[in-house]
Amino acid sequence: MGTYTINSWCYYSVSTVTATGDQFWSRQALSGSNPGYTPASYTEGAAVDNNLSPGETLDPDYSALDATYVGTVTYNGREFLVFEDEFGQLLGSSEAGVAHADFPPAVDFDGNYTAGDSSDDIASTVTPICFLTGTQIQSPKGQIAVECLKAGDMVLIADGGEAEVKWIGRQTVSTRFGPAERLMPVRFAAGSLGEGLPHTDLTVTADHGMLVSGVICHAGALVNGTTITRVPLSEMGERYTVYHIETEEHEIILANGAPAETFIDNVSRRVFDNFTEFEALYGDVPEMEELPYPRAMSARQVPAHIRAALTHSRVA
Repeated sequence: MGTYTINSWCYYSVSTVTATGDQFWSRQALSGSNPGYTPASYTEGAAVDNNLSPGETLDPDYSALDATYVGTVTYNGREFLVFEDEFGQLLGSSEAGVAHADFPPAVDFDGNYTAGDSSDDIASTVTPICFLTGTQIQSPKGQIAVECLKAGDMVLIADGGEAEVKWIGRQTVSTRFGPAERLMPVRFAAGSLGEGLPHTDLTVTADHGMLVSGVICHAGALVNGTTITRVPLSEMGERYTVYHIETEEHEIILANGAPAETFIDNVSRRVFDNFTEFEALYGDVPEMEELPYPRAMSARQVPAHIRAALTHSRVA
């Protein structure tokens, strides 16, 4: 039976943005009615698979009524679980001793963090968009493992130029919570993208963009079950770490020789464990301009000629 202990938790009440009519959860002030920080156990209902899924009903030990698991939200580098119970909405943390003030100040109804109201920049909390540890990034000095890069290093871009690394975003991905398919990385076998690329197996997250025949294709959209496959979460352990490279402009760099995009801020930096580091260095920055390539985010958006070419690509 899947049982999860929540060591710290905090109630949220419904608030409405008057100008837009949008609603979000606002953190309640501590009061006598707040259950405080007593650990609570949540037990899976009928479908016991030791993996929480949004919409799953759980039985909390502090009440006779059920709670519904909504999803996760990352705030200040911590992952919080979002539940809805008979008292309203609550957020919990599996970490012990998380202070009331350390919980997100507000959460949008779709399970995302919002900085103050639903018109603010919202960070996706379940989908990492990064390179995995060990990915070799081409630099003027040769290949460098992505986890060894730092701000100020130079990397090669696909058109032959160079770009300076502005920041390396780091994200810890928990495999216990969230939709399994979204959390499974994608592995490109050597040669699977054609012309001998990547030169060695390359593993990225499912929504990382790869430039293929003039189209930025999300890795998950290219899965073919043979040369491009999803990595089972059983291989990843309870958590794994991913990295994203930010340069001043959105660029195409070389990862294990294959063209791959750098960070683009249509995903908030708040999803990264070390986003406060970026804020300390740069504060508020203008929105980045995306490269002028079409983007295929799902399999049905991948042009047929690309799909056919990858199907027949020779692997090393």
